[in-house]
Amino acid sequence: MKVLVAPLDWGLGHATRCVPVIREFLNQGAEVELAVVRSNASLLRGIFPELRERLAPSYNIVYPKHGYNMVLWLVKNGAHLRSVMSFEHRFAEEMVSRYHYDVLVSDNRFGFYSRKAKSIYMTHQRRIAFPRVLSAFETLGMLWHASVMKRFDEVWVPDLPEFPGYAGALSHVAKAPVPVKYVGALSRFSGMESETPACLSGRGPYCFVAVVSGVEPARSRFEKLLRETLVKIPGRHAIILGKPSLGVKSSNERNLDLFTHLPDDQFASVVRSAQWVISRGGYSTVMDMAVLGARCIFVPTPGQYEQVILGRDLANEGYAATIDESKFSTETLLAAIGQNENVALPKPSDNDLLKNAVRELISHS
Repeated sequence: MKVLVAPLDWGLGHATRCVPVIREFLNQGAEVELAVVRSNASLLRGIFPELRERLAPSYNIVYPKHGYNMVLWLVKNGAHLRSVMSFEHRFAEEMVSRYHYDVLVSDNRFGFYSRKAKSIYMTHQRRIAFPRVLSAFETLGMLWHASVMKRFDEVWVPDLPEFPGYAGALSHVAKAPVPVKYVGALSRFSGMESETPACLSGRGPYCFVAVVSGVEPARSRFEKLLRETLVKIPGRHAIILGKPSLGVKSSNERNLDLFTHLPDDQFASVVRSAQWVISRGGYSTVMDMAVLGARCIFVPTPGQYEQVILGRDLANEGYAATIDESKFSTETLLAAIGQNENVALPKPSDNDLLKNAVRELISHS
């Protein structure tokens, strides 16, 4: 079986949660290739240097500075999004015709399907989150997303089948236009739980470790905010800048250790060494932090209301703390850790959901 895996390029989370999917296909004997864009190519190349990469069309998403402008932004850029979807569908059909793929796996790439290959659509957001003032549009959003899903043969949901799982109402929806399979919490750190070097085991040298991710300009704005905030707090802190294209480099500024990017084993060690982890509240990050056992403070990306919903629900369950970016400061950060000393994300239990989904797909293809 020949498989082409294509993650969306709205931040690195879609690429990282594809890692266990790619590994499982390889474990079960499939030939796997990757459809990448420049922003995620180096990350996946670092993990799978032996796999062929094909350059896919990019969505070129730039989020508005203020979250409340997101709906206007979507209206303004709707034609561009439809154009990319149409182009990526033609690209997918061409890839299948030219290289004879049996299976396409699209992580939230809306047009990456083929009529000549088994097409899998992976998403945790079966229900698209809308701000409360726009909740009347939620049904329209679900209908639109259902129209996307029905072009595929199956939908794979990276969550647990039992409600609430990790994504709650976002991933658990009663009706679907095609068969749905829950494939469990997907993290590139799965299976690494006991691999932390002894020198970094437990809560170690860092008070705060901040993980920067997402698309511009929000990524750089978050980095600047973290630098300005953490430098004022006594102790040693680290910031992982989320720039895999720059390679693995480190530097120091006052009480901050800065890493452009870290290989998975080093990333896991640094995160486990922290008393607290500060990051965006993307769903892939939530799954990664749950596997790594981190105590988290999530700062949702403005304009991504899904992150607001996830952060709010996790905070309500006592799993994590959350701070709005507009209110993020030294004072609010210290107040958050003082009020949430006992937060802890539930660790994912071992399950065979992904393994069984891949096995069934291979056996019927």
